[in-house]
Amino acid sequence: MSHPPVFDEPFQAQLATLFAWRRDVRHFRRDPLPVGVIERLLATAALAPSVGNAQPWRLVRVTTLALRDALAAAVDAASARAAAGYDAERAAAYRALKLHGLREAPEIVAVFTDEAPAAGHGLGIATMPEMLRYSTVMAIHTLWLAARAQGIGIGWVSIVDPTAVTALLAVPGSWQLVALLCIGYPDEPSDTPELHRRGWQAREALDVVER
Repeated sequence: MSHPPVFDEPFQAQLATLFAWRRDVRHFRRDPLPVGVIERLLATAALAPSVGNAQPWRLVRVTTLALRDALAAAVDAASARAAAGYDAERAAAYRALKLHGLREAPEIVAVFTDEAPAAGHGLGIATMPEMLRYSTVMAIHTLWLAARAQGIGIGWVSIVDPTAVTALLAVPGSWQLVALLCIGYPDEPSDTPELHRRGWQAREALDVVER
């Protein structure tokens, strides 16, 4: 039987710092990542837990300029529609935000959930099929921490029409978009969320309910 590692206090302190610095990045440098880094990061993401060990995450690495431009245009269109839903003052604040780095980040990865994976044999999803998507989110968070530990930032682009992205990337019908990720070196590293720094929304205190 193998013995588990001991994570001492210095490691625990560094881990807490890593959590604090895991920020959603929108401003990227254009420097490419070193050879092999993105492949290793994606392999690390696959160490995440998953319901029934189904490993339902499906990753699409966008490498063509035409697709990148099309994704950026689709997100810009969705963002314009979203801005129309705010009052004038909030809409102006919204438009002043930089909401994605699809044109600058050196790596773009779309993350899908296979809603009908062969692996796992349906374990754990009979009453909560959404566990498949939650498992994919765990893989994204694993990727995010692994990247930040190497000084690499990730931006999760959520103002997007999943149907448009699915069509652009021509993925199987059973795949559901969970995230469109921009990956690269941050231009403005910070341990404070950008939306806090830009005056959109401060981080609130944790609210725990006891029963």
